[in-house]
Amino acid sequence: MRVHQAYRYALDPTPEQERLLASHCGAARFAFNWGLARVKAAMDQRAAERSYGVADGVLTEVPWSLYSLRRAWNTAKGTIAPWWAENSKEAYNTGLDGLARALKNWAASRQGARAGKKIGFPRFKSKHRAIPSCRFTTGTIRVEADRRHVTLPRLGTIRTHESTRKLARHLERRTGRVLSATVGRTGGRWFVAFTCEIDRAERVVAKPDAVVGVDLGIKDLAVLSTGEVIVNPKHHRSALRRLRRLNKQLARRVGPRTPDGARRQASARWATTKAALGRAHARVANQRRDGLHKLTTTLAATYGTVVVEDLNVSGMLANRTLARAVADVGMAEVRRQLTYKTGWKGGELVVADRWFPSSKTCSGCGAVKAKLALSERSYTCSGCGLVLDRDLNAALNLAALASDVAQSRGETVNARGGAVSPVVRGRIAPAKRELPEGRTPPRQHGGSLIFTKKH
Repeated sequence: MRVHQAYRYALDPTPEQERLLASHCGAARFAFNWGLARVKAAMDQRAAERSYGVADGVLTEVPWSLYSLRRAWNTAKGTIAPWWAENSKEAYNTGLDGLARALKNWAASRQGARAGKKIGFPRFKSKHRAIPSCRFTTGTIRVEADRRHVTLPRLGTIRTHESTRKLARHLERRTGRVLSATVGRTGGRWFVAFTCEIDRAERVVAKPDAVVGVDLGIKDLAVLSTGEVIVNPKHHRSALRRLRRLNKQLARRVGPRTPDGARRQASARWATTKAALGRAHARVANQRRDGLHKLTTTLAATYGTVVVEDLNVSGMLANRTLARAVADVGMAEVRRQLTYKTGWKGGELVVADRWFPSSKTCSGCGAVKAKLALSERSYTCSGCGLVLDRDLNAALNLAALASDVAQSRGETVNARGGAVSPVVRGRIAPAKRELPEGRTPPRQHGGSLIFTKKH
């Protein structure tokens, strides 16, 4: 099975290499801003011509494809950026490629051809606010044999903080190849991310026939239908005292803006405190990411079918009472990781419909409550008298949502609404059949299967 996989390593550059890294990322930002200014000027000229009644056929063209932007850059770079030779050409291509993608997405969103939230027009990147980043697709991109250094174009050989053995083994066995390398700075540290094409061996999960329902929450990170409870570590809440102290310190320093918004030179202490605050936030993000990866890897490698809900996380974040706690969990990240890990491990991810009443449905008799307040932590069924933790009850309903279809015929349901043979090593052999009674055809969302239940 050939997949695209990223390997990310923290870098330990020398002062000269750090200067080169910052220079390349700055060059990418410069090219982006130059191209955006050029496109906006052409659009303004076109609008002015149209206001004067100029025919559409002779209006000023606004080319924003990557080819057009690169051609214009190569023509003008000697005048607008006489220092361009100090950096790799890939740095400027990074900025222009990002601009071309942003403009394409904006145009598609404006025309209704792109799903999801509306995308606004690209904005200029600030030196102080934009995340430094630069991508290399050509040149010398190599993982050294000592597994402690990487080589990048114009940057030379840079030491890494951790071993690169996992990627190096794939490259040595010729089961993987590097497509690109992206360097960036986050939380005060430089990182390199290799996007690779990897040949992964076909795998079978530990329990191919097992189905597990996963109910994500705030009180507990996840409750499994097996009864296992994964406690929410609440990393952000644990670090909140330190974050507040650093924010207060930062507010007392002389920053880059006066109270009335005018620019000024920021003090050295402001820069030091700002860096400390960034490191504190990065630590929280790393702790959260590590915990979620361990959880999703265990689920994907253990169970043949993993069932989660299609949660409206953006809507939950709009609730200012719960927003901080919801953001600290990382619910959307759990689903994102399970989406590709279940395929890698030979399992399957099933996503329950957003309106499936997993918490309101009795896992014993199937009765559905009209209302269930968030404060009610136990589910009490008025029909059969079942008393159960509400999260465990929801997890059991999620597991039953997929398992009852599989058990009815020994089959599952594909995204087209037909029954198919059981999953073997992550592959499905389609065979159109009739749907089991009591089921509506599933709809596909994000590459996963979504089931609904009739009541």
